[in-house]
Amino acid sequence: MQSDMQHNFWASTVAERPEPRPRLEANTQADVAIIGAGFTGLWTAYYLKTLAPHLAIVVLEAERIGHGASGRNGGWVVGNLAGLERYVGKLPMKQRRECCQVLADNVDEIGQVLERESIAADFNKGGAIYAAARYPDQIAIQKDYLAHLHALGHDEANCSWLDADQLAEKARFRNGYGGIYHRQVATVNPAKLVAGLAETVERLGVTIHEHSRATTISDHTINTHHGSVEARNIVCATEGYGERFHDFKKHVIPVQSLVIATEPLTDDVWQEIGMAERPAFADASRLINYGHRSAEGRLVFGARGSYAFGGKSKHTLAISPENIRLRRDLLADLFPALEDVRISHGWGGSLGLSRNFRPHGILDRESGIATAGGYAGEGVAAAHLFGRTLADLILERDSRLASMPWAFANASHRHLIKRWEPEPLRWLAAQAVTYSYAGEEALMRRNKPAPLIKPVLMKVNDFFASIIE
Repeated sequence: MQSDMQHNFWASTVAERPEPRPRLEANTQADVAIIGAGFTGLWTAYYLKTLAPHLAIVVLEAERIGHGASGRNGGWVVGNLAGLERYVGKLPMKQRRECCQVLADNVDEIGQVLERESIAADFNKGGAIYAAARYPDQIAIQKDYLAHLHALGHDEANCSWLDADQLAEKARFRNGYGGIYHRQVATVNPAKLVAGLAETVERLGVTIHEHSRATTISDHTINTHHGSVEARNIVCATEGYGERFHDFKKHVIPVQSLVIATEPLTDDVWQEIGMAERPAFADASRLINYGHRSAEGRLVFGARGSYAFGGKSKHTLAISPENIRLRRDLLADLFPALEDVRISHGWGGSLGLSRNFRPHGILDRESGIATAGGYAGEGVAAAHLFGRTLADLILERDSRLASMPWAFANASHRHLIKRWEPEPLRWLAAQAVTYSYAGEEALMRRNKPAPLIKPVLMKVNDFFASIIE
């Protein structure tokens, strides 16, 4: 690994970053005020403005657009929802399938909006491979996950099993035993998407103020250090960056995720690796790795990072050489052809995790406050889905999205998403599950069942689940 490391690769692909948008410098009024110029906030503004062009909408961003997860993520657009089983587990199969169809359609609808609005964000619907690619034990793990997807309501046409030969046609892993192919997954350049989306909503008449950090929310008013916005409805779209709002922080905490990008790979290397259709890919690791072939011919690859004591969001881009090396080694383990590849970029950010793994879109009509988040790392697609949902709830539209089990109105968010326990319980639980997953990984690497150790790991995981359920 060479030392000329840069940070966020996505930011380097945006040809010309405009000058900062004006800071909020006065007290003003709007119909809807949105905190956060990431995907959730901008998609909410987009759908509000397209459905109700007369609305005055103001977006406040503490830094620059896309400062949080929206400008730093792995670029997956997933036709699923983290924690979906918690919403559909008790529903009849017909309703489960309807929910899964909404999630599948959501991917295509994002692509359609990008085409309609001429947002060049490298959208590519190549599906996703969830591979058993390193250890034989991963075959059973992935087949169990496929059965889980079908039980949720995803059909065989969208989620199917690939044998070793079929897997090799899509991507050639070191040990390609087989895997799941999820057709309703795309990839995107998130920095291009957030920049194009911001320009689009401004063209529609939405006002965006950068470097305008919201300090308090009260009585239909958002206060900043230099001005305020009074609005009938307020949308808190901070996701993993809401640490300044204590009430939201109690329900959604930040977890760090770290990403690397390789130098552009040669045609010979791509011939050896495959991925001609540029699918997203992951293996069955508990560390939750994810990657894809970018439009520029690089491999972008990440893995879940860690939970910082006290729920601190990550505002700096830089990650440590150790974290870069860990991800590089894991990538080379999947694809031996990358053993000597140069890693050109390494960066990190925070994603939002709700206490019971329930991504949510909530409008409290009494206070006029709406919020969405808790996407657990699948926020590119979910932010679009929940932005549309919040727009429908605010406009009181009797829509399909507003009737989904993850959409709530006329109730306070306090009754719908649980509070996280105080420290040090959260941190101790996170450490316990991290070490248990590392132990499980070590067992699979040794290809040993270890009947006395695996029950212990299950007990540790059960303990963590008791905290987050």
